[in-house]
Amino acid sequence: MGRVIQTLPDGEPVKGVTSLDNRLYVLRGNKSSEQIEVYDIDSYRSVRSLTVPGLGNGSDIVACRHNRCAYISDWSHNSVQRVALSDATVTHWSVGLNDKPAHLSLTYRHGVLVSCWQVCKIKEFTTDGQLLHVLTLPQDVVSPFHAIQLSSGQFVVCHGERSALLHRVCLIGSDGIVAKSFGGQEGSGSQHMNVPCHMAVDRNESVFVVDLNNCRVLLLSSQLTYVRDVVSREQCKNQPLSVHLDYDRGRLYVADSEYKEGKWIAGRVIVVSM
Repeated sequence: MGRVIQTLPDGEPVKGVTSLDNRLYVLRGNKSSEQIEVYDIDSYRSVRSLTVPGLGNGSDIVACRHNRCAYISDWSHNSVQRVALSDATVTHWSVGLNDKPAHLSLTYRHGVLVSCWQVCKIKEFTTDGQLLHVLTLPQDVVSPFHAIQLSSGQFVVCHGERSALLHRVCLIGSDGIVAKSFGGQEGSGSQHMNVPCHMAVDRNESVFVVDLNNCRVLLLSSQLTYVRDVVSREQCKNQPLSVHLDYDRGRLYVADSEYKEGKWIAGRVIVVSM
């Protein structure tokens, strides 16, 4: 089990966490301004805040070292917002009408990989929003929340909403065929999950999985076998929404937010030493 070494302040719900160089970027929901909080990654001191004009329901954030920017998934506007970290200039592009972009990741050619929850597709875009590739997922991969491209070119995808029959992490080839999977029907044991909604992959391609309704983060091997829980229900005060891995520092950042009466109302970030 990982050890909690720091907790960032409680506030509006945390939808995503990412880092670049010596800065930690925290995306807060339910705000019309200063949606991104910026912290020093070592001292956890607040440095500044960034505003993304016109941002709707932001659901994830990822920082790109190559393009020196952050991308935000805008669920309510079916778009991706691009924030230049040098001057906070914001541009955006449409993902597709009613596609409902969920979570984001970066590809090996520095593209933006968008999991389209509503239409069960994965779309890759350039940094300026040009569509490069569309992967249509199998019929039993319902409600994909997050996809990450591996060095092999395959994708690891987590899927399964509250009413879904299957709650899984799948290894999917570039041909859209499931090669292997972990999970199945919803459950709380070591071999089952209840809404796996976000992931991080380390250099060995082991997978950290946010198991939303079980209030934990678990670790799978590169072969998608259960290794252990790394963040427990006791360490999460609320429900984890996303996870970010800083491999060099050996830290896991978990967005821990409170859900009440049909909406996310508050959140914090817990920092876990691995």
